[in-house]
Formats: sequence, structure tokens, C-alpha cells
Amino acid sequence: MTAKASRVAWAIVGMLWAVALLNYLDRQLVVTMPGPIKADLRLGDEKFGLLSSVFLWVYGIFSPVAGYVADRVGKKPVILASLVVWSAATFASGLVSSFEGMLLARATLGISEAFYMPAAVALIVEYHRGPTRSRATGLHLSGVYAGSVLGGLGGFMAEAFGWRAVFLVIGAIGVAYALLLTIIFPASSESAHSTAAEDVDVRSAGGAAFSTLLSTPGFLLLLAMNVLDGAAYWPVRNWLAEFFRAELGVDPAWAGVYGPMTFNGAAFFGMLIASNVSDWWAGWNVRARSLVPAIGFIIAAPCLFLMGAVEYVPVILGCIVVAGMSQGFLDANLMPAVCTVVDFRFRATAYGLLNFAGTTAGGVMTYVGGRLKEQQVPFSATFQFASGMILVAGLLLLMVRPAGRRLQSSDAAVDEAVAR
Repeated sequence: MTAKASRVAWAIVGMLWAVALLNYLDRQLVVTMPGPIKADLRLGDEKFGLLSSVFLWVYGIFSPVAGYVADRVGKKPVILASLVVWSAATFASGLVSSFEGMLLARATLGISEAFYMPAAVALIVEYHRGPTRSRATGLHLSGVYAGSVLGGLGGFMAEAFGWRAVFLVIGAIGVAYALLLTIIFPASSESAHSTAAEDVDVRSAGGAAFSTLLSTPGFLLLLAMNVLDGAAYWPVRNWLAEFFRAELGVDPAWAGVYGPMTFNGAAFFGMLIASNVSDWWAGWNVRARSLVPAIGFIIAAPCLFLMGAVEYVPVILGCIVVAGMSQGFLDANLMPAVCTVVDFRFRATAYGLLNFAGTTAGGVMTYVGGRLKEQQVPFSATFQFASGMILVAGLLLLMVRPAGRRLQSSDAAVDEAVAR
């Protein structure tokens, strides 16, 4: 990779970092200020949980379509269109006056956001090959957790400015940034058309995207793992603020800080750690892309169980930190792991299917958590059930093996030599 191509590759990561921040900030706002939204729209726990569940369901349903479109139409136009539409939906969320209006805004947000992540991570791994792949992916996705951490301040922002004003301002910022990106986003670079030594040889795979993916053993393991990860961690993230407020008596403004902000902050640092470890370890063992998150999940499982078994806040916060870091371990390595088992032509489609599996399962379990809470089953019990799913998810990652031959291009050989 030339110096110019390297600068372009990292510039793309930087620009998309801000988009990822807005992506998760917008979706996280609802769950970090449940009090004022529930009071204003007159919602109970079941309906409030449905706001998150509907977002996740439509996000998941449209994710495979989004990945397929990105692979066929191109990543850049999909990214820009997605940002414009979801920012407009966020703005509209600040104007609604009913549960149905908010539900429609959240569904629109889910559809439009579904198109961003498959296109963005597929674009990044095209520009960043073996030696920098997990670091680039992790740095981009650190924007996800920066946005989630900022979203954790939703309770304070709602108290200071009103929850509607928060949605209006952040939605307007997103539309403005999309317009800026249409001007400054780099054109295609030479590095976007080359591959890495760990990539699946295109000659070892063929056929239509979905049939090829669903007949690939390594991808099926990743798919099953993502179902369990989504079913476990989405309800944890979506109900942590309410768990601290309703079951532990924490002030509503601080509940978002103790819950989503702590989890996502830990995931942020977990991604930074795991991305460097994975790039280093993958230099001699390509399985590092799946082994690193496997280790994180296996360590996190007992901590997640303990989180639902104690009432001492400092211990719970420590458990949340470990659980959050394990999610960061996965996020930094999910697309790099996909690259070791999936034909490069189908990467965005593959990531879309993974999003479908994880978010749809997460939406179901978020709704179930709210429904159980109304039946007097505490959130702590939901968290303990999640610990078993995370343990199994870690074991599935241990079973992932790279597929087929690796491409041995001259570009990849040069990159590996530089990495050493």
C-alpha cells in the first residue's frame, strides 16, 4: 500500500468514525431517558420496551437487504443516504405527540440505520488489509461506543433542555454532516481493490450471495453466535438504565451513566485492546480473529450472572465493565473474522445477515424483558439468563475455522513484511 493510499484509508476511518458516533447516539437516546419520554407519551414498561424492540426488528429485517445493496450498488452512496434518512427520523422523534408517532419514527430509524454498518465495515476492510484490519475496524466502531457513551448523558440532557430538544438538535447535526461528506469523502483508492493473505480465495467460492453464505460452515457458526450475542447483550444494554432506576433506586439522571454509559465505555476500551491484540496475533494465527472475542465472552459469562445476583452497585459496575469489554472484543473482530470464512464479494451481505440475526434476537429479548418485568420478574433474572447465552456464544467462536485457501497477492506479501 502506498503512502497516499494509506492516508486515504485512514481518512475514511476518521470520517466514518463520526458517522458511527451519530448512528449509535441517535438509537441510544430513547433508552437513556425513559422517565420523561414515558411520562410525556404516557407509556408503560411494555410499550416503552416495544420502542427499542421495533427498532431492532426492522433494523434486523432490512440488514441483509442493506448488505446486498451495498455489495451491488456501492458502499459510499449507501452510507450517505443512510445518514440523511436516519438523521431526519431522529429530528422527527422530537416532534411526535403519541406512542404511534414515536413507534413510526423508531421504525424509520431502524430501516435507515440498517444500511449503514454493512456498507461501512465492508468499505473499511477493503482499504485495510491484514496488518491494520482489526485496528481500523475497531477504531471505526469505537465511534459506536463514543456515541453510546454520549447517549448515556441523555438523562442529564433531558433535564437541562427537554427530551424533544435533544432529538431535534442531534438530528439536525446528522443532516448537516451528511451534506459535508458528499463534498469531502475520498474517491476510490488503489488499496480498495486488493486483498489480504487471510482473505478467502474467490476461486474457492461461487454462486449467489445468500446460498453461498448459508452453505459456509464458518459463517453459520458466526451467525449462531450473533443470535446469542444479540439476545443476551441487547436487552442488557436497553434495560440497564431502568434496572438501576427501578430495582436499585439510582437517581434517573445517573441511571444512564451507571448502565449504558458504563457498558459502552468499557466496550470502547475493549475494542481498542482487542484490535491491537488481534492484529498482532493474526500475524501467525489467522484464528485470532475469532479466538480473541471467544476468550472475552467466556470470561464475561460468570460476571454477567453475578450482575444479576448481587445488589451492591460497585460490584455490579465491575461486572458491567467486563461484559462491555467482551462486546468490544467481538466488535473489533467480527468483520475480520468474516473475511477469513467469506468470499470478499459477499462481505457486506454477510455482515447484513449477522446484523439481522443479532438485532432481531435482541429485539425479541428486549420485549420479553419488559413483558417479564410487568409480570414482576426482575431484570436481574433476565441478565442471569443472558450469561448462559454469552457462554455458548464464546464456545461457538472457538469452533470457527478459516475456510478454503488464502489469497497470496504481492500486495499482501508486502504488507505482511512491513507488519513484521
